[in-house]
Amino acid sequence: MRIFITGICGFVGSALALRLRERWTDAEIFGLDNLSRHGSEVNPPRLRAAGIRVHHGDVRQASDFETLPECDFVIDAAANPSVLAGVDGRTSSRQLVEHNLLGTVNVLEYARTCGAGVVLLSTSRVYSIAALAGLPLCVEDEALTLEPAGPLPPGCSQRGIAEEFSTAAPVSLYGATKLASETLALEYAEAFDLPIVVNRCSVLAGPEQFGVAEQGIFSFWVRAYALKRPLRYIGFGGLGHQVRDALAVDDLAELVALQMQEPHRAGGIWNVGGGPANAMSLAQLSRWCADEFGPHAIDSEPTPRPFDVPWVVLDSGRALAELGWRPRVPIRDILGEIAAHHRQHPDWLDRSRPA
Repeated sequence: MRIFITGICGFVGSALALRLRERWTDAEIFGLDNLSRHGSEVNPPRLRAAGIRVHHGDVRQASDFETLPECDFVIDAAANPSVLAGVDGRTSSRQLVEHNLLGTVNVLEYARTCGAGVVLLSTSRVYSIAALAGLPLCVEDEALTLEPAGPLPPGCSQRGIAEEFSTAAPVSLYGATKLASETLALEYAEAFDLPIVVNRCSVLAGPEQFGVAEQGIFSFWVRAYALKRPLRYIGFGGLGHQVRDALAVDDLAELVALQMQEPHRAGGIWNVGGGPANAMSLAQLSRWCADEFGPHAIDSEPTPRPFDVPWVVLDSGRALAELGWRPRVPIRDILGEIAAHHRQHPDWLDRSRPA
């Protein structure tokens, strides 16, 4: 089997490459990365040591695909992952579209020429901000949660947000590029009879994740808290009650392997998250950090930002029903691994984020 991974030197791309190498020792695994993300330069030596080839290139450049060998599967893990991308002054809206959407076009064209299957990594941020903000929520143990008896919209239950939940605008420019990429990928699947899987992921987390909030709030928060760096609860009263669910990258790798083994059966859109058992608010995360690292004051900024949402927990029921997959790594184990990695690499936060 020949597996090609875009963004292979990022946290998710490199982790998937190494986990799949452990599973399929005889697979040919290679990938593409422009090494633009801070911290990504640490991964090429690790990948090459595992027999994984790294090509320097950019998904936005169609010509960078022309000299690549053919593959059987593409895993598209290249993206600008920030919900504020295009409006935060760090990247322009055009740069965001070129990276997250036009990059997908180049990936799909490469897959078409190879006749390869595609696993497109998407995000829970394709779901409607207005619909999420309108959910009936209450506070329990310093965390927002669904009202037990509240009427819920289609695609939402006490198990979380399912694939049928509204994707109506606004979803942010970032969410829009990922939603458009999903639609395009599914159209390529129909037009060219390609097995294409779209995984809408919750907050991916793990010990070697780069320490940037928009690339993984759990890793960033643990490391910044341990270093006693300034932290703020932003929006929703400034209390830190907003909730997301965490997914270990090991669990994602297990699902991707199952999907690649049965690509035609596994086509379409899948929610892939840690679910209610792995959901945690920022206030609860701070309590965990206090037990681990001692007290640290958290600042408060009650004013909300345009694209923030109060509660996003994914329902991965389809993956359980159709493939028997469920997340195995509890959130406290994920946090413990991040904390252990921080103690071994206390400079990780600084070396993996922009100056």
